[in-house]
Amino acid sequence: MKKFNLFNEIIVAKTEDLKKAVSSNKEFGITIDGEVVYDITPTNIYIYIGKATPPAPSALSMPKPMTIETLLGHTYKVVQDEKRTLIKSGAAWQDILSFNVANASYDDSTGDGIAEFSDEILEDYGWYATDFAVNYRDMVDVLEDKVDGVLLCIEQKEPYQFSGLGFIHDIDTARVKVKEYCVNFIKDKLENDEDFVYESLDTDELEALEHFGLKR
Repeated sequence: MKKFNLFNEIIVAKTEDLKKAVSSNKEFGITIDGEVVYDITPTNIYIYIGKATPPAPSALSMPKPMTIETLLGHTYKVVQDEKRTLIKSGAAWQDILSFNVANASYDDSTGDGIAEFSDEILEDYGWYATDFAVNYRDMVDVLEDKVDGVLLCIEQKEPYQFSGLGFIHDIDTARVKVKEYCVNFIKDKLENDEDFVYESLDTDELEALEHFGLKR
């Protein structure tokens, strides 16, 4: 998976597209690729979703036109010229999390770790594999190493901090790789761990073996 660290990445958008969006009075999004879109779909990953609200008219002064800097707010750093707008968005992580978490394949943004996969088949693997001490982090390490996708994160050192959302692009390969990892892990447990002697397995562990096609 490609790591997209918001502390380091600069999103480049077309200034003309942003000006049109700000003045459109429509909801729009800015993707991590710098695209300005009006159709907010779950296939994109966003650094911003919102709508420019014109300031209330005043009898004493003419309203100032809304700018992208004003719209995005202080958590975004913006450098703009006639053609390009450069955006750094690491400080806006909490907002970016809210824009994307519902469409993520997994959520690693809290101190509690990863609790589930959004894909039903992956989640079934995770559910059953935990009976043999496979944890979600183990499975996610496989995904991040071997499967096409994006890890949207904030990561810094001194002190070390990590928070991220995973977006799997190739779900078929992801299912194959996770199942393969779980099967091999469980086989090793059965062969080498005295806590998982086949004859002593409980009902949940036997159900897990059946799910992975390992039941005798």
